[in-house]
Amino acid sequence: MKRIKNCFLNDCCILSLIIANALLIFIQEFEVQILVLDNLESIFTILFIIEMMIKINEYGFSKYIANGWNRFDFILILISVPSLIAIFSSGNIIQLNVLLTLRVLRVFKFFRLIRFFPNASDMISSIQRALKASYIVIAGFFLLVFIVSLITCTLYKNIAPEYFNNPLNALYSTFRIFSIEGWYEIPDLIASRTSPFIAFVSKLYFVILLLGGGIIGLSLVNSIFVDAMVSDNNDDLQNEVSRLSKKIEALNNSINKLSDNQNN
Repeated sequence: MKRIKNCFLNDCCILSLIIANALLIFIQEFEVQILVLDNLESIFTILFIIEMMIKINEYGFSKYIANGWNRFDFILILISVPSLIAIFSSGNIIQLNVLLTLRVLRVFKFFRLIRFFPNASDMISSIQRALKASYIVIAGFFLLVFIVSLITCTLYKNIAPEYFNNPLNALYSTFRIFSIEGWYEIPDLIASRTSPFIAFVSKLYFVILLLGGGIIGLSLVNSIFVDAMVSDNNDDLQNEVSRLSKKIEALNNSINKLSDNQNN
């Protein structure tokens, strides 16, 4: 029992289980109808639950949940439980076909691989810092998308209803233009349904949208986000330079004092 317990507490063993489970689900998505594969999937889920219970028993729930990675694992394991229920439940209690759709949640277990990446904690900290530093710019960009989508919906909902028939559809189409994904298809379609003058104005309008929101707007958001992610390294470098400068200054002061004493 102690050997089994140590195995569940060993990160290498857990990593092997996660990789094996990922390969299993990869094979299952080819719609291979083999009962043993479903049984193996259930076994993996049970093993992850056992792992969680062993760690809680070993460290105590409060200490276990205090660790950020353990909280992450705890949530992902709970999310994967419906896939286990879907196999063992009977249709008399709940519609089995509805429950089986929840089995897609099992793929979230793959996110547990993140914790085994080198410097994963530093990467996540950098992302959190970047989000805090750039959330105003990101919110402003989405506000721009929202306003432009309402304007475009009002202008073109009768001309191109497949793209702008309602604000939600217009929001998606506007974001699609900003992402430079097939942006020319929409103005070309509008141009084919309107007069030459309106076609020209419409193309000019969408070119301005592409330049303002797609190229300049997204580039600005990306640059601020990336700059915030790497700012920690810059801060460390500046702190190191400041520390070295203070040492050099102290060394110069010592040399000057020594010279003064020798002269006296």
